[in-house]
Amino acid sequence: MLNLRPLEIGVMFWAGRDPVETLAEVKSLGVRCGQLGIPGGLSLQGAAEAWKRALELEQFSLITVFCAFTGEDYADIPTVQDTVGFIPRATRAEREARTLEVSDFAAALGVSSIALHVGFVPEDSSNPDYVAVREMVRRVCDHAARHNQTFALETGQEPAPVLQRFMEDVNRPNLWINFDPANMILYGSGDPVEALDVLGSKVISVHAKDGDWPPRDRPGALGEEKPLGQGSVGIARFIRKLREIGYADALNIEREIPDAAQRLLDIKAAVELLEKLRDV
Repeated sequence: MLNLRPLEIGVMFWAGRDPVETLAEVKSLGVRCGQLGIPGGLSLQGAAEAWKRALELEQFSLITVFCAFTGEDYADIPTVQDTVGFIPRATRAEREARTLEVSDFAAALGVSSIALHVGFVPEDSSNPDYVAVREMVRRVCDHAARHNQTFALETGQEPAPVLQRFMEDVNRPNLWINFDPANMILYGSGDPVEALDVLGSKVISVHAKDGDWPPRDRPGALGEEKPLGQGSVGIARFIRKLREIGYADALNIEREIPDAAQRLLDIKAAVELLEKLRDV
């Protein structure tokens, strides 16, 4: 692990290609740390050894390993409710097993945090789905604890007070938050800066991402992701708030668009923007 400066700029990126080639591309953006996403269908057999060699060769620090699942679909809010995270009943067992596998993979790399989208947690704590997901999260936390890892839930689907109550109910000291300000806007779940007043003490990592609110004339639609600084987050205000709550860890840029070339250009621009805002 490199010695990272306060508010070091990193990138959220995905496994799937050669690890050395992937890290070289990420480093070309001007960063030396980030978060690695593991797609649901990616085999992890032998992967830890290859990634460990690449991280050492490229002198790159991983902040978090993210777990995604086969069958997840982020087309709109109803589809997210039906397909994402631990909520769908039919896939709970396989997704729990996959999460533990990703935890083991991260441990082999020496990464001390795993994360995922848990899905839309019901507000009613007596709901059978709420109870089942709470118990799954407890089991994942306990498994991660054996690796001295934290387990982070990414913000977005639920308002801050709902997520806070759920985490208190789970009652595990290694359960934390990966805070994505754009997701709160994209799902219409609340102002992200105000949400930090509620959740700030449990934030262990953040995404630097931007977006606009869902359109009012299309119920169930998600908002639109935007290049950093061009959406409704107010990234300067967001960074000021992070400083106010004492957050000093990495700012991990996330840009989720299908055009790979444009994605890289947007990330480069985001690095430049964050460098200016961070150093003010």
